[in-house]
Amino acid sequence: MDPARPDTLPYSIRVLFESSVRNCDGFLVKETDATNILDWKTKQNNVEVPFCPARVVLQDFTGIPAMVDFAAMREAVRNAGGDPAKVNPACPTDLTVDHSLQIDFSKCAIQNAPNPGGGDAQKPVAKLSLLKVQPRKAPCRSQASCRGPCGSGEAARSPGHFSAQIENTPILCPFHLQPVPEPETVLKNQEMEFGRNRERLQFFKWSSKVFKNVSIIPPETGMAHQVNLEYLSRVVFEVKDFLYPDSVVGTDSHTTMVNGLGILGWGVGGIETEAVMLGMPLTLTLPEVVGCELTGTASPLATSIDIVVSITKHLKQADVAGKFVEFFGSGVSQLSVADRTTIANMCPEYGAILSFFPVDNVTLKHLKHTGFDKARLEVMEAYLKAVKLFRSDESSSREPEYSQIVQISLSSIIPYVSGPKRSQDRVAVNNMKSDFQACLNEKSGVKGFQIAVEKQNDIVPVQYEGNEYKLSHGCIVIAAVISCTNNCNPSVMLAAGLLAKKAVEAGLVVKPYIRTSLSPGSGMVTHYLSSSGVLPYLSKLGFEVVGYGCSTCVGNTAPLPEAIRNAIKQGDIIACGVLSGTKNFEGRLCDCVRANYLASPPLVVAYAIAGTVRIDFETEPLGTGFNGENIYLRDIWPTRKELHAVEECVISAMFKELKEKMEKGNKRWNLLEAPESTLFPWDLKSTYVRCPSFFDKLAKEPVSPQPIENAHVLLYLGDSVTTDHISPAGSIARSSAAAKYLTNRGLTPREFNSYGARRGNDAVMTRGTFANIKLLNKFIGKPAPKTVHFPSGQTLDVFEAAELYQKEGIPVIILAGKKYGLGSSRDWAAKGPFLLGVKAVLAESYEKVHKSQLIGIGIAPLQFLPGENPSTLGLTGREQFSILLPSELSPGMTLDIKTSTGKVFSVIALFENDIEITLYKYGGSLNFVARRCL
Repeated sequence: MDPARPDTLPYSIRVLFESSVRNCDGFLVKETDATNILDWKTKQNNVEVPFCPARVVLQDFTGIPAMVDFAAMREAVRNAGGDPAKVNPACPTDLTVDHSLQIDFSKCAIQNAPNPGGGDAQKPVAKLSLLKVQPRKAPCRSQASCRGPCGSGEAARSPGHFSAQIENTPILCPFHLQPVPEPETVLKNQEMEFGRNRERLQFFKWSSKVFKNVSIIPPETGMAHQVNLEYLSRVVFEVKDFLYPDSVVGTDSHTTMVNGLGILGWGVGGIETEAVMLGMPLTLTLPEVVGCELTGTASPLATSIDIVVSITKHLKQADVAGKFVEFFGSGVSQLSVADRTTIANMCPEYGAILSFFPVDNVTLKHLKHTGFDKARLEVMEAYLKAVKLFRSDESSSREPEYSQIVQISLSSIIPYVSGPKRSQDRVAVNNMKSDFQACLNEKSGVKGFQIAVEKQNDIVPVQYEGNEYKLSHGCIVIAAVISCTNNCNPSVMLAAGLLAKKAVEAGLVVKPYIRTSLSPGSGMVTHYLSSSGVLPYLSKLGFEVVGYGCSTCVGNTAPLPEAIRNAIKQGDIIACGVLSGTKNFEGRLCDCVRANYLASPPLVVAYAIAGTVRIDFETEPLGTGFNGENIYLRDIWPTRKELHAVEECVISAMFKELKEKMEKGNKRWNLLEAPESTLFPWDLKSTYVRCPSFFDKLAKEPVSPQPIENAHVLLYLGDSVTTDHISPAGSIARSSAAAKYLTNRGLTPREFNSYGARRGNDAVMTRGTFANIKLLNKFIGKPAPKTVHFPSGQTLDVFEAAELYQKEGIPVIILAGKKYGLGSSRDWAAKGPFLLGVKAVLAESYEKVHKSQLIGIGIAPLQFLPGENPSTLGLTGREQFSILLPSELSPGMTLDIKTSTGKVFSVIALFENDIEITLYKYGGSLNFVARRCL
């Protein structure tokens, strides 16, 4: 092979190539697979290739059936005379218990408390250096229910102190900023979580003790995608002095976030991840790779959110659905890792499989701040450069070849605000003054206010707190910085804080009649604002923490001062509100505020200082400084370099805390008792965790495929049957077979929970198969989870009919139309039919992933010949079918089917390669791996 050949490959394809070379065994991964990847330019979209990810990430809903299968496999291997301890995931697996929490109890957040953010607005704030948090006084001596001044002789507010609240740490008294007990609601919800899910949690803890290659992240730690990004990511694996790239598949759609760290990864279904855990490769069509070239320099006023939203919009228009996206160009280095992971996380928005940012100097710098030691980083950098997986900005470096290139100039990305009445009406900041003027002129409607020309420059003087102020059209009376939904990115909140710091140090102020507020989306936001040292400066300008809930954007703003309200009404002034939320309907913030604009957090602070929206930031000053000099927005706007520097320090502190939390666990998890035996002690009374029957016929040697004789049709379905039709994940209907099973075990409907929560119980999930009330079975003629048991003529629940067929020793098949198995990948959509006794599915066409899942569980996917279907063949579905399966199968072979009426027709066996045939012969991937342990 020419050593230079991989140099032309996109970096993401190089990761696939490295994996194929490293895992080549001549069976699961062949030399031809590596050759096909190397010939990506000509083979893209034309061949399928295997991919062996370095690790797997699960969340608990999809993780419970996978771990139950491994526990059952140990049982089966022991029963067959093997060593059960040999049964372990072949691929490192991390399971995060993050889908168990339900909100059983809730309580309104503290809002509009007097100065809850700390600091006295009437006193100067001492100049703080960044990243320093001021010391606190002795702990508050009030009762746990403290809601106001509590301490004889103690002031109600302590100047100079500010909140540093962090999620899952004691809440701070909003008046004294000292720790008080956690809210009763948090404790109750956590107790309910552990009580409701105790069986599952004990099973997970047992799994973490006995299985090699399994790590369980306990409840109350964090969400799967966030923990994956912040703690589990290796970037480069080092196993016994052997290095290889980190890569991952996960059962969470947010798995693509790790692409921002240079880690190839994306979300897949539960059965695919379980296959990877079993040591099987994923199979994917060699994809097109769209190169996204970033050039130019972003506008100084453009925030990370502006950049992310603009890039997402461009990619959506470029039609990248089903493709890899890879970023290159001089503009990439301007994006922080936070920016990159946010862009990668938007993959579902623009339809790409993944969005890959190769590792570069920005990545290494980020990893340094997240706790990677120097020696490890040096090894990582040397390795990635040696295998040509390190991206460089040097002009001499050769860019890869791509299927197509989408060019995005960061220079074209400019900041916008939305308003004055609808969020979809975007206004470029540099056009804000002229646009507002146009709104004054325009007729009343979605944008216009229809103010007479002679009244457009009216000024209304008003007395407030002993001083005279002048109100005019465009004056700002409400300014709210809100950290929720689209503004939860740390960079934009930190930008607001840095701008406030520079403004205060320059001598700028906010007029006292403007209702300013700061409503963080969580205690973590307050934590990084305080740890960066910017919170007191926000407070000095009036942006004080008011609580952790929806406030200004839902109209929960404190009333404007009466003098201001009267002046607005008397002068018919078009007063404005500016906020960083998502809703700005007319009159929503306040009935006398008719123009409302949505803006990024730093722009909210800037407009509050200016006091009006009728300003051109380029040519007009925000105000005057200490020495009477004009201060422009460009003088105080934080540069991206300054912002990245603060981000890195804040991130360092946050990652350190997360690491400590991961290492310590939590009290409830640590105290949770779980067995340590090699085999799991199944509780026969459990309705959550049960040993499934996938391995009941496990033998050392596989049995040759047997003919399917005189099979009845369990279901006769039409086109586009989805995985949700096959295996619903929602609530358990009271009249369903699963409900009857649970009721017979003493549970009330309130205790049924959902199919998703009971994925570890095969008895519930089998009864839930084809239990969707929207299922249209042609035997029934209307939507219902019913079918006909032909030997008796009874109309029964699908499970009850299947159970009767199994007792009678009669095999069953399914007839279906086009696109059988559409929708999200769902493991029980294959496992359920298998346990119902389905031997084959005969359809006009399949969703590709589901077809592979059927083979992986041991069900034969058969397809009608082109142009044929049950109707054209004159089939009613009431016949019995005999399918001859030869002992030696071959990919794509044709089989004959004979019906009880004497009709004979041919079908295609959809086995595409020798691997699929081998898995089917062994009874699916679970049995294939189990036999390898004997």
